[in-house]
Amino acid sequence: MKKFSSLTEIRQALLCEKTTCRGLVEYYLQRISGKKHLNAFLEVYAEEALSQADIIDQKIKEGTSGRLAGMVLGLKDNICYKGHKVSASSKILDGFESLYSSTVVERLLAEDVIIIGRLNCDEFAMGASNENSAYGPVLNDADNSKVPGGSSGGSAVAVQADLCMAALGSDTGGSIRQPASFTGTFGMKPTYGRVSRWGLLAYASSFDQIGPITSSIEDMALLLEIMAGPDEFDATASHEAVPKYSEEFAANKKYKIAYIEDCLHSDGMDTEITTHFKSLIQQLKKEGHTVESVSFPYLDYMVPCYYVMTTAEASSNLSRYSGLLFGHRSNEATDLESTFKKSRSEGFGPEVKRRIMTGTFVLSSDHYDAYYTKAQKVRRVIRNKTLELLKNRDFILLPTTPGTAFELGAKSQDPIAMYLADIFTVQAPLAGIPAISVPGAIHNNGLPFGVQLMAGYFKEGPMLAFAHDLHRVLRQQL
Repeated sequence: MKKFSSLTEIRQALLCEKTTCRGLVEYYLQRISGKKHLNAFLEVYAEEALSQADIIDQKIKEGTSGRLAGMVLGLKDNICYKGHKVSASSKILDGFESLYSSTVVERLLAEDVIIIGRLNCDEFAMGASNENSAYGPVLNDADNSKVPGGSSGGSAVAVQADLCMAALGSDTGGSIRQPASFTGTFGMKPTYGRVSRWGLLAYASSFDQIGPITSSIEDMALLLEIMAGPDEFDATASHEAVPKYSEEFAANKKYKIAYIEDCLHSDGMDTEITTHFKSLIQQLKKEGHTVESVSFPYLDYMVPCYYVMTTAEASSNLSRYSGLLFGHRSNEATDLESTFKKSRSEGFGPEVKRRIMTGTFVLSSDHYDAYYTKAQKVRRVIRNKTLELLKNRDFILLPTTPGTAFELGAKSQDPIAMYLADIFTVQAPLAGIPAISVPGAIHNNGLPFGVQLMAGYFKEGPMLAFAHDLHRVLRQQL
């Protein structure tokens, strides 16, 4: 069976009876088996997916199938699916089975999506390389010596390697967009509150958002359209009307675009990516778009601000994993105190422990004002400046990452270097706005890299429409 690039292609094949949902699942199962070394999947729901495929094939015959009939999808291992294991790739939740399904899973299943398995990720979504998983690193399918990015590395590689049609990830500071850039896929972080977080294992509650990783903009728009909207179980889910994203691809519309000049001169910025980015700007101008350089003087403050705030929230959120109610409990525990200490010491990996300790420190009474309170103020400054740039413009354009995928182990011993991999992706979650990574080009080293768009609150529709056109321009440059 050939590789399908979108659900539209799959639906055409289904209608022409060139394939079936069962045939699609069998194809992906064969691909997963042949690509086990990538370590993208932690668990494959083979029999269940085949059974679900048979049901949907019958629905297609009867003309009662949902909008996602034919879509085979993988779930990041921090999104709950009732009756299935969910561990956030951590030993502390090893063997834990979810008692309910997340809102996004329920909405996708209602439209006949087929969930084929759960995908590897950095432990509790903390990482930029997918090397922090308790179950081993995920490998980049373009070069197995390179990382796929994180924390949604398994989700990105599953789409990159054609192990499923699409995947869900979560984005706290770039955890969808950075791996999308490293794997040549589309990845989007919606506006904060656009998609319900009910059933997402929390890392940092004021940042986390579920989003899709796909091979096409059309699939991304449809998945967002189905997942978005208010939810009685999530007070942060917005009641803003959900547009028909999948029908908003207006052609030939001209936009006002800002690009952040500071990014192109950032330390560690790859010169080839810079050259490609400048060429893209010129091409967009030729096509009639207004593209202008702007300054963003807070670039160096974003990563520190982000890590102060997210580690503080992580310290609070992860306190529930105590070894008492669920998850791992140490066999060496003898009393209440030793249960806490030994269970958490054995269950959490080094990076999660580092962030919990950092977060506990910045929330301590002696340091709260110096770190957490100050970070909240910096976040407000960053948000206000970002919205100011978008006030009279449609989008902000910037690279997704300063370079291509790096070697496995290259930054694992240097947390600061690893954190700086998020330098271009943390702005959107700090401001709460939507952002998308679009496949940019292939570097001379053979690895892909992406271009990032940011838009105003709940402007996913125009952003997706322009990303569709932007991808056309980028392909012309190849």
